[in-house]
Parts: sequence; C-alpha cells; structure tokens
Amino acid sequence: MRTANPRTIVIWTLVALVGAAGWTVLALSRGEEVSAAWMVAAALGSYAIAYRFYAKFIAYKVLKVDRTRATPAERLNNGIDFHPTDRRVLLGHHFAAIAGAGPLVGPVLAAQMGYLPGTIWIIVGVIFAGAVQDMVVLFFSTRRDGRSLGQMAREEIGPFGGAAALLATFVIMIILLGVLALVIVNALAQSPWGTFSIAMTIPIALLMGFYLRVLRPGRVAEVSLIGVGLLLFALVAGRWVAESSWADAFTLAPSTLVVWMVAYGFIASILPVWMLLAPRDYLSTFMKIGTIVLLALGVVIALPTLKMDAVTDFASRGDGPVFAGSLFPFVFITIACGALSGFHALISSGTTPKMIQKETQIRMIGYGSMLMESSVAVMALVAASIIDPGLYFAMNAPAGVIGDTVQNASQVVGSWGYQISPEALARAAENVEESSLLSRTGGAPTLAIGVSEIFSEVTGGSLRAFWYHFAIMFEALFILTALDAGTRVGRFMLQDILGNVYRPFRNVSWKPGLVITSAVVCGLWGYFLWVGVHEPLGGINQLFPIFGISNQLLAAVALAVCTTLLVKSGRLKWAWITGVPLAWDATVTLTASWQKVFSSDPKVGFFKQRQVFQDAIDRGEVLPPAKTMDDMHTVVTNSTVDGVLSAFLALLVVVVIVDATRVCVRHVRRPALSTLSEAPYVESKIIAPAGLIATKEEKEEESRAVVSAGTPSEAGTQPPAGPQ
Repeated sequence: MRTANPRTIVIWTLVALVGAAGWTVLALSRGEEVSAAWMVAAALGSYAIAYRFYAKFIAYKVLKVDRTRATPAERLNNGIDFHPTDRRVLLGHHFAAIAGAGPLVGPVLAAQMGYLPGTIWIIVGVIFAGAVQDMVVLFFSTRRDGRSLGQMAREEIGPFGGAAALLATFVIMIILLGVLALVIVNALAQSPWGTFSIAMTIPIALLMGFYLRVLRPGRVAEVSLIGVGLLLFALVAGRWVAESSWADAFTLAPSTLVVWMVAYGFIASILPVWMLLAPRDYLSTFMKIGTIVLLALGVVIALPTLKMDAVTDFASRGDGPVFAGSLFPFVFITIACGALSGFHALISSGTTPKMIQKETQIRMIGYGSMLMESSVAVMALVAASIIDPGLYFAMNAPAGVIGDTVQNASQVVGSWGYQISPEALARAAENVEESSLLSRTGGAPTLAIGVSEIFSEVTGGSLRAFWYHFAIMFEALFILTALDAGTRVGRFMLQDILGNVYRPFRNVSWKPGLVITSAVVCGLWGYFLWVGVHEPLGGINQLFPIFGISNQLLAAVALAVCTTLLVKSGRLKWAWITGVPLAWDATVTLTASWQKVFSSDPKVGFFKQRQVFQDAIDRGEVLPPAKTMDDMHTVVTNSTVDGVLSAFLALLVVVVIVDATRVCVRHVRRPALSTLSEAPYVESKIIAPAGLIATKEEKEEESRAVVSAGTPSEAGTQPPAGPQ
C-alpha cells in the first residue's frame, strides 16, 4: 500500500489550510469589508482537495476505470465521430463544449441574493454533484459505445422510463441551444470587433485540425503555440477592423447573425470532429482559461473588496428585481451550470466518449473540466460582487421597474437600500463608452463591468472601456463553443431516437442520417431563434423563463440514470455518490417547477401571470412589459406555454425517477433479472497518460511502446479504422 511522503503531506495540508481560511473569513465576516481574494482562496483550495482525493476515489475505487480496456474511440475509429484524441485537445474540447452561458451569467444574476449563498452552492455543488455527474455519465457512456443519455436510459431503465428520458432530453436540448444562440446574437449584434475575432477562430481551427491530422501528427505543443499566436492576433486585429473601413462588413444585424449561426452549426455538426470541432474548442479554451486565470491574478494583485452584502434582504423576501422567488429554490436554479448542469451530461454522453483515448482520462476530463467551469462561475460572482450594488441593481432591474432615466433609476434603487447618484450612473456608462447601462439585463454586461473594474485596477483606468468590450466579446466566444458541440450532440440524440424505429440511424456516422438529423436539429433551434430575434416576446424568448429549470431537470435525469447503473453494475454500496445529489436536485427542481406552475405570485407563477394579463385584456389595459394589446395576448400565450411545458417536463422527470427506482429495487431483490448493455471487453493498444502531465511510470511505458513500435507517437499506437 502506498503511503504519502512528508513533502506531499505538507503540501496538501497547506492547500487545505488556504481553503479553510477562505471559508472562515467568508462565513464569519459581518459588517466589515471582505477581500474578494478570500473567495478565490476558498474555491481553489476546495477544488484541489476534491480533485486529488474525492475524484480519485470515485474513479479508481467506485468506477474502477481500466487502462487496459479499449474505448469506443479506439474500437470504432472512423475519423468522423469516433476518433482517439489527444487528452489535452479533448480536455479543451470538453471544457469549451460544457462552458456556455450558465457559468457566466447565472452567478451574476444570483448575486441579487448576496455573495455567500452563491459561493457555497457553486463550490459545494460542483464537488459533490456537478463534477460527479459529468464523470460518471462519461464513464458509463464510454462503456456503451458513446451512447446518448436518453438511449442509456431506454436500455437500462426500460422502454417506458427510457422513452420519457429520450423525449425530455431532446426537448430540453432544443430549448438550451436556442437560449445559447440568443445570448450570442445579443452579444455580437452590431459588434464588428467580436464578429471578426470569432469568425477568425474557424479558419485557425481548420489549420490546427489539418496540422495535427496530416502535417505533424501528435505535435500538440507546436500546434498550440501556432493557434494561440493566431488567436491573439485575431483579437488585436478585431479592434483594428472595428476602427477601419472594414467595420461595416462585420457589423451584422441580428437576423443575419441567425443565418450565419445556423449554417455554422450545421457544418460543424457534420464535419469530422478532428477537422473543426475539437481544434476550435481547444483553441477557445486557451482564451477562456487564460482570461479566468488573469482575472484571478487581478483579484490577488488589486485585492478588490466585496461590496455586495453577504446575504441580502431579497433572499428571504423573494421579491428581488433581478428575478422573483426566494433563495430556496431559485438561487440553485439560477446559478445552474456553475455547480450542476444537465447540459453537461449530454456532452459527456455525446462527443467526448467517442473521442477519449483511455478510461483513466475520465477523471481529468469529466471531473476536472467541471471544476474549471466552476472556477469561471466563482470569478463571475466576484465580478458582480465587487461593483457598486446600486450600479448592479440599476443594470439588472427591468426598465419597467426603474424607468429609463438615471434620476428615476437612482430613486428606485435607493428605495431598496442601495444608494447611487444619477451622476455616478451616467459616469459608469461614460467610462466604458456606452450611452447607458440602465436595464442591461441578462448578466453579461454586468460581468463585463466587473471584469473591466478588476483589469483596469491593474492596467490603469484609461483601458476600462477596452476591457469592457473585450469581456463582451469574450462571453460570445465562450458561449459559441457550447452551441456547435451541442448541435452535434442534439444530432446524436435524434439519431438514437430514430434508430429505435429505423436501424441505420443507430450508426451515428451514417452520412444520410447525420445530414438529415443535423438539418432537423439546426432547423428547430434556428426557427425559435429567428422568431425570437424578430419578436421580442416570441420564439426562444417565450421559452427563456424555463431555461434554468429545464437544465436542472435534465441533471435529475442524468443522476437517475447514473444511480441505476451503479446499482445494476454491482456498485450498490456506492450508489449514494449519485443518489444523494439526485435527491437534492429533484427536491430543488420539482419545488421550483411547482412554484412556477402554481404560485399565486404573478412574478413567479406562469398561470397566475396568465390570469393577471388576461384580466387586464378584458379591461382593455396594457401592462408592462407589453406595449400594445397584441403584446398582451403574446404574454398570455407565453405564460400558458411555459406553464404547460414546465408541468410536462417535471412529469417526465418524475416518470424517469420512479421507473429508475423500480428497476433498482427489482435488481436488489432479484439480480438475475437485470441485464447490462455494456460493450464487451477489448484490450487497448493505445498508450497514453491519464493526466495532463505523464507520471514517471507512464513515461517509461510510452518509451517501451516507442522502442517496440520503432516510430515515435505521442498518442501511442493507433489501431486501424473500425467499421464505418
């Protein structure tokens, strides 16, 4: 049995003390200024301990990952969807694919409740729920030829619960993709800098893909330097373009952006993963992680204080202007992706299991990527909490509440107990070269203000506007990578559904099938996006209010499938690892669903909102946010659709959980009746490290493989292509 040496014990003791110190200061400080650096310390210390001990325990003790077992990428390698991918590139792809709008804007909105509730849920939630879900789903999908979450539910739970899971996951996926696309459109519309820089990532990614595949296979370090250099040039050139005569060519209207995004989503979904999707996600990860690391360093250097209260009065009253509802359950729904996200389960059972080289890499890619995303959420919460609370509420409260003048906004925000002068509101907008910051809802502009605040403390106030617009562009790039990977995963899900009716669709790389299903998926989210862009209250705007709940309901489905598989695969004593997060998530999301459907508060309950607006229509009145009587009818329709859809999705999830419970109980009583759809064992020929940095033993194993093969290969010996 291996024992830790004194040096290791000292290092991990210091890490634990740093994290404990951060938590102590955050929990006990009341009334005095608290440095944001303590929030960073609490997060990083907790993440390090969790990855080193808890994630390792789950991977090797519970799941028993097997480095000798061939993954689907190796066995079914066809160069289209199944392709063994270097662990560093795949880590970048997976992180970029899961890191969408949630970790950026969710924590910003949740800051309405104070910085402490959000911090606790982001860190504790990711360690015991979100990262666990991602890793366990990735493991079981890898053992099942990269099956989608819904298809695994159908095969392991049964046709009834499985059909509910398939339907729920696909419907929720379309909603999530539409919302992600809308956020991107809002960020890039009329922004030549952002549009040019993001457009340039596509040819850069294609170059990287061909470089690794054709020109210099295995030379990840080389292609990384080339890609990062070109990316930095594209970022700088984007500002030049915005200030040049070319600006008009890259200043696109929202409707034009919709067309380009749908076209890009379709192409990215059907091209081989090595050509565009994986290298582009890997490339964007450098910018994402680089920006977050710089933010953390900026916090440590500038030591900004947390100006938001630890817990605000809105947490108990539930009448906050940013979003209505009490701390429980809505702060957990709002933060979503930073702690636990059902969308991640779709990626972990979508593209990633078809590309992973070794089962031993599941810990780094599944658990590690989610910790990286959670760190993004922490930095977003920091950015929202260090700005003046009066400015925060003026930016995130709707115009119907605070009005459209700085004088009126100052008075309304002051009535909530947060003082800010009209001059300060005007000056904040002027500092970032915006005409107004009032009612810039959605979280993204607030995050950009916080980012500019931190960076300008280090680089000087003259660059505040530059950092603000850089952050807006950064957010668009952050979200776009989730859209292209999500579209491909949506294609896999639809192929699984259709494959139950027409067998050729089960082969996810069957070209007629992948073209047809990609077109359907892009057409669905593209339709909702197109209508939403042209009708402020229609299309995807209609479904936006159920985005958070849908995502968390999807997590409940994923955790139910994971728990069932743990029980059926002989790991009953470890079922609590996903069973406890499942119980918590189901309690939170079903409570939120009940309140959104049946609450008597029109700001919370969909059907109550419908009643209020219908009564106003009967009286001939127009209520905000509607501006015309047609808008009033649209609000009534939206409230009805959202209420019915919320109830329907909650019912589907209840069916999945109940059926999963039935299967687990039956297995415990009569194990002989259970069957597993796990792919048979095939010995792996690939030699590859489990982590980012190869251990001494792994380097020796690679050296022996190189000597025996006679040719150097960073990814090890590649098997011949499998069936196509």
